[in-house]
Amino acid sequence: MENNKERAQWASKIGFILAAAGSAVGLGNIWKFPGKAFAGGGGAYLIIYLLIVLLIGVPVMVTELSIGRFTRKNTIGSFRTLDKRFGWVGWFGVVCAFVILCYYSHVGGWVLSYIVSYITEGSTVMADGLGYFYGFLGIDAATGATWFPTRAIIFAFIFVAINAFILLKGVSGGIEKFNKVGMPALFVILIILLVRANTLPGAAEGIKYMFSCDWSKINSGTFISALGQAFFSLSLGMAIMITYGSYLKKEENISKNSFIICGLDTLVAFLAGFIIVPAVFATLGSEGIGKGGGFAFASLAGVFKAMPAGALFGVLFYLLLLFAALSSSISIQEGIVAFCCEEWGWKRNKTIIFMSIVCFAIGIIYTISQASVNITIPWLDFTGVSHPIAGDWMEFLTDRLLLPVCAFGECIFVGWIWGPKHVQEEVCQNDAKFAWFKVYNFLIKYICPIAIAVIIIYSFATGTTVS
Repeated sequence: MENNKERAQWASKIGFILAAAGSAVGLGNIWKFPGKAFAGGGGAYLIIYLLIVLLIGVPVMVTELSIGRFTRKNTIGSFRTLDKRFGWVGWFGVVCAFVILCYYSHVGGWVLSYIVSYITEGSTVMADGLGYFYGFLGIDAATGATWFPTRAIIFAFIFVAINAFILLKGVSGGIEKFNKVGMPALFVILIILLVRANTLPGAAEGIKYMFSCDWSKINSGTFISALGQAFFSLSLGMAIMITYGSYLKKEENISKNSFIICGLDTLVAFLAGFIIVPAVFATLGSEGIGKGGGFAFASLAGVFKAMPAGALFGVLFYLLLLFAALSSSISIQEGIVAFCCEEWGWKRNKTIIFMSIVCFAIGIIYTISQASVNITIPWLDFTGVSHPIAGDWMEFLTDRLLLPVCAFGECIFVGWIWGPKHVQEEVCQNDAKFAWFKVYNFLIKYICPIAIAVIIIYSFATGTTVS
């Protein structure tokens, strides 16, 4: 096992918590969660989501951090050390992280570009949000004419370069320092936007909706959606938390920190819901609520247009997205870099630069497939063969297959092979408490794997992306 003195470590407890929370807090919290909360009956969805985070998210978080700290290795190295038969679980996590990084870094570039756009030509963006977004991706919505989306590609390159620069500074000097600034800044912007959105005329209806519980909108799909959203949002099953856990000092309380990390991530998602839903109710009406890239980049332009000083709040919103995107992409790439350096003996700095270039290049396919070039890839599930665009195919691969299968493998391994007792021993280092171990034991053996299996079966049976 690797010498602890030779391995990078977090410089402080708060640095680790902010870095781990930063990894969990991503674009999905801000543009996917509000739409899902609205569709799921407001407060009813919030209750269901919170229960899922507590019953499934926290136990899996404890599991991944414990495995990482116990082995002091990357995801693949961890499983190969504990049981070579489960090395495939680590591979699923690393491959998942790699594919996500390819497209996530480009969406991060879109966010960066929109910050500049709202500063330099905010009125143009807000005048025709959908048309501007299509033009940004290389297509004229009116005529159908296409071109190479040069601006989108350039800003993706800039985003990747910023990401690489932070990683080159190291674990404590780069990742930790960025999150010590980025995460507080993210919360400050969240509070500013929360105050602004909830003081708009007509916002009260949106606030009322988010506090009400419309149980008539709840069905099996709602639970699956919330479960998938929680896993993707918390960065579970993608080589991140095991790697972050491997940098943890023995005196850190894994159980307590897991609750804090999951709590911060959930708080951001809830705050985003109470920003987006009231703001859209006040400006576009309830029918304007949506989720995904089209909503974040196109529909919200109408919200900012209807707000006093809309361009300013547009800049703040995309700054919020930028901090969320960077904090997540940094963690995703760190998991990949740790694997390459420890398993293949690559030099850290060269690995960061090489992986940045490769992911950026593959990500170009994601961006151009959105509008300017028709690139499709076959996808097979229980509904038959479909041909989604390359960008959607990448998301299907990670959301429907790699991420949930990796998480399922972790639960089976810890619950039935390695044993929850080993997690208990790791959590209880330096007399730390694990008062809820019996509950954890039951959850990781039964509830978590069953719930994840349901996600996999549901998504392949219905052709629905659940994250």
